[in-house]
Amino acid sequence: MIAAALLHPDVSAKVVERFRGSGVEIHIQENLETSASSAAALIFGGDGTVHRHLPQLHQQNIPLLVVPAGSGNDFSKALGIRTEESALLAWKQYCATGKNVREIDLGIIRAGGKEIFFCCVAGVGMDAEANARANRMPAWLKARGGYVLAALQSLVKFKPVEMTIAAGKREIRQPAFFIAVGNAHRYGGGMKVAPHAAPDDGLLDICVVSRMNKLKLLCWVPTIFFGAHLRLKQVEYFQSQKVRIETGRELEVYADGDFACRTPADIEVIPRALRVIVPFGENGEPR
Repeated sequence: MIAAALLHPDVSAKVVERFRGSGVEIHIQENLETSASSAAALIFGGDGTVHRHLPQLHQQNIPLLVVPAGSGNDFSKALGIRTEESALLAWKQYCATGKNVREIDLGIIRAGGKEIFFCCVAGVGMDAEANARANRMPAWLKARGGYVLAALQSLVKFKPVEMTIAAGKREIRQPAFFIAVGNAHRYGGGMKVAPHAAPDDGLLDICVVSRMNKLKLLCWVPTIFFGAHLRLKQVEYFQSQKVRIETGRELEVYADGDFACRTPADIEVIPRALRVIVPFGENGEPR
């Protein structure tokens, strides 16, 4: 069996060595276009690295192991892989049995004639601006609370924008700070913006934070790490298979921490679109 290893540019090829010797030949590659014969893929990086390979992973339908080596690693942690050690354990289990594979959903954004996949969260408004700021930070700062700092900086300057959110029979039209659409429950290095999201339930979790006093929002920003922001009356939270977002002025849409497109945008869930390698749980089933 042959597996493809895809590395973030800042990750040393030496990290792959620990994953060799399990009866699987691992080839380090830049992408999956030349790996039609690969039976699995290992991505050594963070959410952005996974995001960039999602189209090929979805098309080839090969199992993916995420080895957390990024600044936030929200996707791997949502799958129960918090460290390189837990990723290595999952890989050894997969090489031995091939049974610790989950099928999970992907989100897809359609805008301007493009289709963009995402695995964690897509955001519009203040959180997208925070993503842009965080991406300009040094890697060491971004990995140590950089997103929170960027969010606070964005809060000072961002003015609520008239947004229209249409999801089935539900329509919300109001000035808002941001909209987050979650396939998984977390982003920004652990902020649980969509705390009830599950990547295998066939639904997207939508969190809308409408206009409020900035000082009040400032005080509530840290509570997003615990999902406590849902207690705010200015926060609306619901689930849907698809949602359309329109804004009073054109806004950027970020997905998995990377720029995706600009509004208006249609976002939909694709059930069971990605196969992921995860550790076995205590019940002997994939986590």
